[in-house]
Amino acid sequence: MPRYEFPAYVPVAQRRVRIAREIAKRTKKGIAVEPVAIQGRLIANTFWGKAWCDHLEGCSDFANRLPRGRAYVRNGSVLHLAIATKRIDALVQGSELYEVSVEIPALPKPRWKTIVRACGGQVASLVELLQGKLSTGVMKIVTHAEQGLFPAPAQVEMNCSCPDSATMCKHVAAVLYGVGARLDTKPELLFVLRGVDHLELIDGAASAKVTAAPSGSRRLASDELSGIFGIDLDTAPKRRR
Repeated sequence: MPRYEFPAYVPVAQRRVRIAREIAKRTKKGIAVEPVAIQGRLIANTFWGKAWCDHLEGCSDFANRLPRGRAYVRNGSVLHLAIATKRIDALVQGSELYEVSVEIPALPKPRWKTIVRACGGQVASLVELLQGKLSTGVMKIVTHAEQGLFPAPAQVEMNCSCPDSATMCKHVAAVLYGVGARLDTKPELLFVLRGVDHLELIDGAASAKVTAAPSGSRRLASDELSGIFGIDLDTAPKRRR
């Protein structure tokens, strides 16, 4: 039976050149590219990103491949990562450009209802939720290894176009770490991935008090929303027609 030969190792500097070229080529063609860029040594800095990475590293099934994945995501090898409902699609530059897909089932409805009930009245606003400024009780609920939002190893179906026959190759590991980095800026994508509506975690009455407070009460400042969602809000008064 013929033996498959793995592609020759490509130095990081050379991979970065290839990544830049690939991004430029796809951008020129109008193809959306969402690279994962790590600033500093930490892959994730926020509550949601760190919680995802901690859960990943707590899964013994993944332990042997994670170090290489960390190195890959840190050096910018994940040139595209898109998170959708029950699916992650990515491109990783290794010796060649590899396509990675990760499928995760939607959170079971009974489990989601249990989470919503357990968090009832404890999540005061969308701002608090997305910034991860949650009580210890809520954090324990949403990040619980078995009953929270994160998938168990057996639920994660991983595929990579590389020749490595391992269940989790270093390219898949890099993508999973990339998810943690992406949750730093877009924590709502965790709820999208698991097919649930994060707004259900917010107590309706408390949310209404914050977003529609009467004069003299605290309102959400436009710069707060801009910082959370990465958008510029037009605060200029509008003329009456």
